[in-house]
Amino acid sequence: MHPLNWAIVISYLVYVMWDGIRRSRNTHEIEGYFLANRSLPWWAVGLSVMATQLSAVTMIGTTGQGATDGIRFVQFYFGLPIAMVILGVTLVPFLHGARVFTAYEYLERRFDARTRSLTSFLFLMSRGMSAGAILSAPAIVFSAIFGWDLYLSVALIGVPTIVYTMIGGVQAVTWADVKQMVLIVFALVAVVVALLIKLPVSPVEALTIAGATGRLRVFDFSFNLTETYTFWSGILGGTFLMLSYFGTDQSQVQRYLTARSIDDARSSLLMSAYWKIPLQALILLIGILVFVFYLFQAPPLLYNPAHEQQVRTAEGPRYAALESRYTTAFAEREAAARVVAGAAEAGPAATLATAKATFRTREAEVTGIRTEALALAGEVTGESPRDVNYIMPRFVLDQLPVGLVGLFLAAVMAAAMSSIAAELNSLSTATVIDFYRRWIRPVASDAHFLRVSKAATLFWGLFACVVASYAGSLGSLIEVVNRFGSFFYGSILGVFILAMIPGTRALGAFVGLLAGMAAVAAVSFGAPSVSFLWHNVVGAVTVTVVGTLLSLALPPPQSS
Repeated sequence: MHPLNWAIVISYLVYVMWDGIRRSRNTHEIEGYFLANRSLPWWAVGLSVMATQLSAVTMIGTTGQGATDGIRFVQFYFGLPIAMVILGVTLVPFLHGARVFTAYEYLERRFDARTRSLTSFLFLMSRGMSAGAILSAPAIVFSAIFGWDLYLSVALIGVPTIVYTMIGGVQAVTWADVKQMVLIVFALVAVVVALLIKLPVSPVEALTIAGATGRLRVFDFSFNLTETYTFWSGILGGTFLMLSYFGTDQSQVQRYLTARSIDDARSSLLMSAYWKIPLQALILLIGILVFVFYLFQAPPLLYNPAHEQQVRTAEGPRYAALESRYTTAFAEREAAARVVAGAAEAGPAATLATAKATFRTREAEVTGIRTEALALAGEVTGESPRDVNYIMPRFVLDQLPVGLVGLFLAAVMAAAMSSIAAELNSLSTATVIDFYRRWIRPVASDAHFLRVSKAATLFWGLFACVVASYAGSLGSLIEVVNRFGSFFYGSILGVFILAMIPGTRALGAFVGLLAGMAAVAAVSFGAPSVSFLWHNVVGAVTVTVVGTLLSLALPPPQSS
């Protein structure tokens, strides 16, 4: 890679660490360290909320998913605006007004300590694993593309993030998020411009070609529990997931607990409601444009360069035969794509329809050959043969000009660091407030709790690094993160729903939470074809129903 690109990346890393250390001045008390003294403006909190979601998984995995599967993934976020409105009138006033450090602290006031501890423990497990998946996205890609050891790739991103999060607390995290969000959006827009310049067809022709393969199909109104991305899974399952994530996940709750007021907290969430879907559509569109670009510029048969090298070494003749077939099929597909592009501008509808049908046939042939190559890679390497996470990095490194490559890599690292920092900060908060201060050392100085908080941040940072070593083999990383969360989120949401229902009891909440986790596990392992989005609905409904019925069945509490 050109030295200028490395200079951009290194300069960015140094700046983020310096800025985090600079912002440690007001973190000598735990309220300043964890909640910035509840003094942050709504727009900074809103950008931090968005930056926490927009991780390197999004920059790498979602663009790759757009290239292979199209824009229908955006249906996943259809429940987001609904969830934000619901949270604005329910949990946000409850939690912000309660002056708590963690969402789970409120559950002890409403129910009991064991319900608080169990929900906080479930958060720690789910978010700790998700942090690892988020860290693995850039780490495994950098490892494969640059030939680095995976642990070096993890350390390149993990160490600076752990350092500025440990030193600066939530203030450093939030203001770093603001800058990182600006960098990310600028890099995405720059990539779109570069793609439009490099495409040999007009934007209208490019979208026509992409549409011929179904990649511009936004809505799928089929009601199929095994299909992840449909209108109904987005509206129903997505709403439950977003309610759980933004309403009960400490990594998000802690963001709006730093806001100056309840209205500011609401405004910060509504920023995501307004901008998340358009931003996600832009990211998917980049993937689609990369797909169109590679119709005219031959991509590698395997996007993962490490797998490609291993297959060449172990199965040279078989791979060479696949490459020969791929070259022929690619030329035929390119010719068919050019016919579609020509017919899109001036040809009659019948001619365009015929051209699209021919193009789809050629596209299926290329896809079939790539499927064979991926299967061969799986045989040789013993790893997941999917290489969706390498499509965008290969395009950036092979096709973008000097400078823009460094900018995009810095943006990927910014996205990873913003998400990981927020999660490490929230994991540390829950560890100290919900466990250490609650059960081990209820009374101590702020200086003592700050030392423990920094040690907890270091622990969870190392935990995420270990998980990162394995998460990359599980497939599309954007799905890995959401699968991790969906196993726990619905059940945790159910407990908070019970907290807002008058008359529900502590035993009902605790047993309901256990029942919800058991129900999700039963569906997850007993019916693995059911999409993970529905796990959130199963968990929340089970907890709410079991908890409410048990509360009604219990004898009334004895008056003192």
